[in-house]
Order: sequence, then C-alpha cells, then structure tokens
Amino acid sequence: MKISTMRFIDRWVGIPVCFLLSPVSWLSDAFRSGKKKKPDVRNTLFIELSEMGSAVIADPAMRKLRKEGDANLFFIIFKKNYKSLEILKTIDEENVFKMNADNFFSLIKDVFRFMAWARRKKISTVIDLELFSRFTALLSFFSGARARVGFTNLHDEGLYRGNLVNKAVRYNPHVHVGINFISLVNKSLGLFENAYATIPVTSQELQLAKAFIPQNDLDNIKARIKQLYPEFNDEKIILLNVNASDMLPQRRWPQENFAEVGKQLLNSYTNIIILMTGAPAEKEYVQEVTDSIGSKKCINSSGFFSFDELVPLYATSTCMLTNDSGPAHFASVTDLKVFVLFGPETPALYLPLGGNAEAIYMALPCSPCVSASNHRKTTCITRPCITGIAPFTVTERLNKYLQEIL
Repeated sequence: MKISTMRFIDRWVGIPVCFLLSPVSWLSDAFRSGKKKKPDVRNTLFIELSEMGSAVIADPAMRKLRKEGDANLFFIIFKKNYKSLEILKTIDEENVFKMNADNFFSLIKDVFRFMAWARRKKISTVIDLELFSRFTALLSFFSGARARVGFTNLHDEGLYRGNLVNKAVRYNPHVHVGINFISLVNKSLGLFENAYATIPVTSQELQLAKAFIPQNDLDNIKARIKQLYPEFNDEKIILLNVNASDMLPQRRWPQENFAEVGKQLLNSYTNIIILMTGAPAEKEYVQEVTDSIGSKKCINSSGFFSFDELVPLYATSTCMLTNDSGPAHFASVTDLKVFVLFGPETPALYLPLGGNAEAIYMALPCSPCVSASNHRKTTCITRPCITGIAPFTVTERLNKYLQEIL
C-alpha cells in the first residue's frame, strides 16, 4: 500500500473511528480503573509499524522496561519491516506480530488477527511509539490492554486521535526521539503522574547495544565481496547508500552529488573500494550513480547482500555515507563511522544512537519541514535543505576522517 494511501486512510477513516470509539474507551477505563491503576507491564506490547530506524532507536527503551519492570516484551510491526527487529534480537520472533500492509483488505484482516493474538498473549500494557497515528491508537485499544501508553499533543492544536490512549505522555518535538521513547517507558513504570515527562533521561539510558557478530560472518562477507569484485585484496571498504525510503523521498541527496564524492575518493585513495548499497528494488537507481562514477573499484551491491548480511558488512567496512534512512540506524549497532545527510528532518531528533554517527546538515530556517504535526508530509519540490549540501563539503568531511585512519 502506498504511503499516500495510508496517510489518507489514517486521516479520513481514523479520525471518525477514534471519535466513535472514544466513549467506549472511556466507559471501559472507568469500569476497569484503567487510568487510576499503575500499568501492569508483565506483558507489554510495543507498536512501531512503519519506521525501521525507529525500531532500532527504541531498543534502549525496551531493554530498560525488561530490566526495571521485569517485563515480557512483545512487538507489532509491518511485515516488510520485521528484519529491523532481528538486528539486536531484543524480542523473540514468537512475540512479534507481523502485519501485512500490502493492501487495505489484508490490513483489515490482520487487525482481526491481531485482536485474537493480543488476547492469546495476554497483553496487559501497550506502548505506542508512533507519533500521533490514529491507526496505532486504534490498535492499542483493540489489543484489550488495560494500560495504553502513548503520545499526546496536550494543548497543541490538531493531531486528534480521541482518548484511546489512557496513559498519555506529552511528545516533546525539541528532544531526540530516543528520549521521548524512554519517557513512554518511564510512564509505564509509574515514575511520573501527569502527561509531562518530568523524569530526566540520562545518557546511559540511551546507550545502544552492539550486535554480536561471529567471525565466520565477517569472513563470509569478505568472500561475498570477492564474488562481486574478484580483485578484492582487503582494501578499505567505503559504503555509499544513495537511496532513501519511500516514506520520505525528499531525503535523497542528488545522484550526481554522490557520484562526485565517489570520484573524488577514488582519485585520492588507491587502497579503497566503494560498495554501493541498496535493496533489490533500488538496483537501477543505484546503478545510475555507479555508472556515473565509472570505475571498476565502484561496485553496485544492491540486492546482493541479504538483510542478515548487512550488519557484518557494516562491521567490515571503514565508513559509510548515507541519506537519512534505515541503514544509518542499522549501522549504529556496529563501530562503523557513519556520515548522515539530513535535509527535511533534523539530527536533533533522529541522529542514530551509538556515538559513531556524524550529521551533515545545513540547518536552513525552514528545516525541519516534516514533523509529527504534519505526519512527515512536505510539498517542497526544490529541497534546498538537501540539494544545497555541496559535494566538496561532504568530501572534505570524509577526507578528514580517512586521513586519520588510512
């Protein structure tokens, strides 16, 4: 299902359904003391359907709840995004509900499947990580959980989704989304009473776990690279991730800019190769950049590596230049240095955790133009926030790093 279709349904179907179910939610909470009682977090379900990167950012929050609340963790996510949960293996696959969003009818069918699944798993608390989605608010209510923790706009205009969330936390658009996620967990632990997250979130709480990568997996990656590039002789590997998800195509840095950076790097360093990464569906788009670079030491690997091989690939590589997209967050579970190009969104909220990511960001007065308040929708066509980042500036940043380690 297209992102535009999902946004349309969430608005024009979600708002009236949330409105109609709000009195039912109020009566249910009154009968079960849903608002008064401290959440029972023994079986807690996290909801994050559409953003693969956010599933990684949420990992410290999930681990905190498991440690401090002795919680059994569950997760619901779109089927196509499930692999992001496998990176750190915080939640067992049997505790994950994978929702099919291929079309409207499959989605509705899975809503009913989810209702039955949630009751079999005896879900006691739901933590909705999505930013003001009516659909996920409805899923929270349909789960049957007595405690439903999620974001509220409080006194802000718009973003209506009824009163289906009964343990509300004010979303703060001025702090990193990882801090907001920790605040939802703090609310579920009963650490503050009203909607204002008055409990500080420490840097230690935002520490991201590192993935365990067996040596065999690292050796396999080198063998796979040799399949792509038979002349490979342990050169340093530079990754270029030139695409971005369909959720927000405005995040893409122009192809010709990536090509210019690739050419400059290959002209400056003889002991490197460039691997162009991407999903199978992105192969043609990536090939255009590869052809523009025009070197046998620049190889299009789109669709070649499986998702399970990405983390070992990141651990084997020297650095990555990427648009603001999922791979930046997947790489954060390794020690890979990642340079992330930000445009319509801001690193203040979405810089990958882990300490190895560096933002390249112009911070124009109009940035960020996408946020929770507009459901990440923008009509800007010229995109000066991202197209204005000069290849020379990016090359300079990469050169400074590479000269220190090569």
